[in-house]
Amino acid sequence: MNEERNDEGGTSRSWLERLAQVFGGEPKDRAALLEILRDAEQRGLIDMDALSMIEGILQVSEMQVRDIMIPRPQMVVIERTARLEEILPVVIESGHSRFPVIGEDRDEVVGILLAKDLLRYRCREERAFDMRDVMRPPVFIPESKRLNVLLKDFRAGRNHLAIVVDEFGGVAGMVTIEDVLEQIVGEIADEHDIDEELGIRRRPDGHFVVKALTPVEEFNAYFHARLQREGVDTIGGIVAQEFGHVPQRGETIRIDGFLFRVLRADNRRIHLLEVMRMDAPPGREAQAGPDGGTGP
Repeated sequence: MNEERNDEGGTSRSWLERLAQVFGGEPKDRAALLEILRDAEQRGLIDMDALSMIEGILQVSEMQVRDIMIPRPQMVVIERTARLEEILPVVIESGHSRFPVIGEDRDEVVGILLAKDLLRYRCREERAFDMRDVMRPPVFIPESKRLNVLLKDFRAGRNHLAIVVDEFGGVAGMVTIEDVLEQIVGEIADEHDIDEELGIRRRPDGHFVVKALTPVEEFNAYFHARLQREGVDTIGGIVAQEFGHVPQRGETIRIDGFLFRVLRADNRRIHLLEVMRMDAPPGREAQAGPDGGTGP
């Protein structure tokens, strides 16, 4: 922690030491430290956001990469032999900025592709695309690496993505600097995120972004639909039931006149869906009804 100079030219105690003095002495362990910080929040000395971030920082020092990594089956990858016209739809569909480049299979990660490096080929169409010209060397890290050490390495090496390997050297997954920072500051919103108070959001293209935890009744009321499955309460539950498994990002399925595409999911459940009505006339996929929903 940073220290301050006092008027006599000596070094004053850190803010944490001064805070601890107010509450009866320095903490003996991490649990005692957290008690001091929570007491400080209750007294209004620090706000809830600051407390949450401090708790996140302390938690990061105890977590390992395996706790937050994106598993190998869920990695969005680019094949080394892929042509530019094959790569662009993957980049657009996923919305990611960095992609592992693989050789024969997902266990052979040969590089990292940055979406921004493809711009030169769209602006200069006469330039022949060669993956070797744009592919950057991958960074490999073990599953057991501590997140606080990884964050320091990301900053020092100016990397934003690392490939996670298991004890046998096989690819176990990947992790990004955003994944680490979210453990401290909470989830970082992207273009697919919607307000916590809003389970359904209409996009300019007429499609909808729907939280998987949206109750089926709310979905039906919004879309004037009649989706219903016995024993299922959420729209994500219906989609998962129809798939017969927990789908990965990008998988699509048609259910009762709707096309559902998975925008975000982990190995346990669906988080976010894109929804399009398949029974609407061309150009009128999602006309808003009087209550904000869609007309029939």
